[in-house]
Amino acid sequence: METFDLVDIARLQQESGERYLQFLNAGSMSLGLYVLPAGSTDTQSPHNEDEIYLVTSGRGSVIVDDERNLVKAGSVVFVAKEIDHRFVDIEEDLTLLVFFAPQHAG
Repeated sequence: METFDLVDIARLQQESGERYLQFLNAGSMSLGLYVLPAGSTDTQSPHNEDEIYLVTSGRGSVIVDDERNLVKAGSVVFVAKEIDHRFVDIEEDLTLLVFFAPQHAG
């Protein structure tokens, strides 16, 4: 068993200077924290893994395969592998838990 505290993970992510911090890689899945500041551009490209985003704070929109939806704290977004997606119109800093299955190589 492993347990994590989001406050500690957020501190580590901020200290890393990177937008994404992977903090669990269990082989069959991985988990990371992704932070997009208000007004920023999400430059990610499609992944080779299915993923789920859980918005823990913030507000913006997500485009998945040309379909656009608003997201806010509590939103859950599933993106199938190799599907184009990105967060846009980020009004408030977005903090997202990102679950990959199988594990994300990056």
